[in-house]
Amino acid sequence: MPRKIRDRRDAVACLAGWEASGQTLAAWAQAHGVDGRSLHCWKMNLCGRGGMAGLVELVPTGGVEEVGSRRPAQYVVRLNGVEVVLDDGFEASTLSRLLGVVAAC
Repeated sequence: MPRKIRDRRDAVACLAGWEASGQTLAAWAQAHGVDGRSLHCWKMNLCGRGGMAGLVELVPTGGVEEVGSRRPAQYVVRLNGVEVVLDDGFEASTLSRLLGVVAAC
């Protein structure tokens, strides 16, 4: 299974390797065991979208829970010094609007 990009430094290194290769992003990612979607998202956020600060990726915190567990997974989003804690019931459209406001600050 291809690995996700770990952080900004990893993304910058991978993108530099891809650009120097002359390959398509998908071909380079596959050849290097990198998740192409993850690399593409980092590319969009580091190189485009009018200079946004970077990618905001939701990563579950804590351990893996058993199916049927009563505790929902929690996610922590940190952007521009603001921390938002979410569970599986969050509304994507509401989170998107909230992060847009935070990013504009």
